Amino acid sequence: MRDLNAKSPTKHFLAPFSDNTVQPPPVWLMRQAGRYLPEYRKTRADAGSFLDLCYAPKLAAEVTLQPIRRYGFDAAILFSDILVVPDALGQNVRFAEGEGPRLDPVKTVADLHRLDLSNTHYKFAKVCETVALLSKELPRETALIGFCGAPWTVATYMAEGRGSSDQAAARSWAYRDRQGFSELIGLLTEASIVYLSGQVDAGANALQIFDSWAGSLAEDEFERWVIAPTARIVAEIRRRHPQVPIIGFPRGAAALLQKYIDGTNVDGVSCDTSCPLSVMQAIAKTGKVVQGNLDPLLLVTGGEALDARADAICQAMAGLPFVFNLGHGIVPETPPENVARLVHRIRKTGN
Repeated sequence: MRDLNAKSPTKHFLAPFSDNTVQPPPVWLMRQAGRYLPEYRKTRADAGSFLDLCYAPKLAAEVTLQPIRRYGFDAAILFSDILVVPDALGQNVRFAEGEGPRLDPVKTVADLHRLDLSNTHYKFAKVCETVALLSKELPRETALIGFCGAPWTVATYMAEGRGSSDQAAARSWAYRDRQGFSELIGLLTEASIVYLSGQVDAGANALQIFDSWAGSLAEDEFERWVIAPTARIVAEIRRRHPQVPIIGFPRGAAALLQKYIDGTNVDGVSCDTSCPLSVMQAIAKTGKVVQGNLDPLLLVTGGEALDARADAICQAMAGLPFVFNLGHGIVPETPPENVARLVHRIRKTGN
């Protein structure tokens, strides 16, 4: 645990990272700014395309602030997307309405060589401008989380040209041409360092690295494509910004979670819904902050089922370094009133 008190003494979210267990636990939710909120849908329509929204600092700041105004979460997470990095590198990225992201696939080293880290400044600067606006506009007690996609997960989209159920294009490339795929991962690792460092310089108080497809890899490939590049990012960000906590989210990899923690040296981990509470407890007892793992569908269901699981998580993690969150992001069909119910329930645990 590192002493963060000198940086942000009033931010409840940061307390678990300073060796302070707190009740009630801090709470924020992945995708807390999104389509379930009517105010987000209006701002999204005003922006035009999804990427236009990501690169419009005033609008991106506005949608980041919307759930803070509604629910008073302990942390805001920058509104952006993990595919900003390949877009900034020069890959053609677009979002088809109702279909998700589409990219011109990077399948060979020749495709890869058309990308350039020196191209990223303009688009990264737009995102960092959003961070700077938020650092001024957020309530003093609200932490600001910056983020990026982990190199492995971003590479899966780049190779496939879209999301996929099995990440076959990236996995096959990694088996077929280790050197070429290593070059892609290396480029994404260096771009992520630049991107995250810029966010901290602009005012981010903490960082999260989303590895949404970490669970699709065998153990040896997990070490090569998830742990090693993440460790490089963590080490370099910590060298530049030693007081900023870094959270990793290797979704779907609960069986390898301790290996991930040991190998990357992250300050905390986010746990998906499949991760047992006993595993979360064991990790937290080592001093690492644990975040998660409420099923997002319980936020859709609401009622007593939501209350019971939220209570069980809070009781299991009481007295440990813990941040309440979901096991993945809020889904669009979530009733906003259920989010309010959850936040109220968690806050009652400290009374």
